[in-house]
Amino acid sequence: MSTNEELLKLDNQLCFSLYASSRAITRMYRPFLEDLGITYPQYLVLLVLWDQKESTVKELSEKLDLDSGTLTPMLKRMETQKLVERKRSIEDERVVNIVITETGLALYEKAFCIPQTLLESSGLSLEEIHNFNVQLKRIINSVNASTK
Repeated sequence: MSTNEELLKLDNQLCFSLYASSRAITRMYRPFLEDLGITYPQYLVLLVLWDQKESTVKELSEKLDLDSGTLTPMLKRMETQKLVERKRSIEDERVVNIVITETGLALYEKAFCIPQTLLESSGLSLEEIHNFNVQLKRIINSVNASTK
């Protein structure tokens, strides 16, 4: 079989492996996130805010690679859930700051089990997960650079 034929086999597609692993990990997270009353994208927002306590919509959009059309309605739902507050900047009304609330902070302790469960389910060591994540970020950066 030629190299081109091998390249077009499903088992040799990096994109499919990433897609399937993303779906599997998201499926594994789902029961934990349901217990917290949040979705996976909301969890990602909270990860940023647990670390920074505050961010602009633009910063969240860039960090999470989500457009504002996706992010804004989600942040409004999170505000309704009292997880975050949206505040217009006094200096520039176009800028919306997102601040984590006490309710959002309270989920922090409950979320500790999520990465630990992924680690245990992966069959990999913490170092292997770290190295794999570094490689994935290299791929993301390379692909993003080549598509701009």
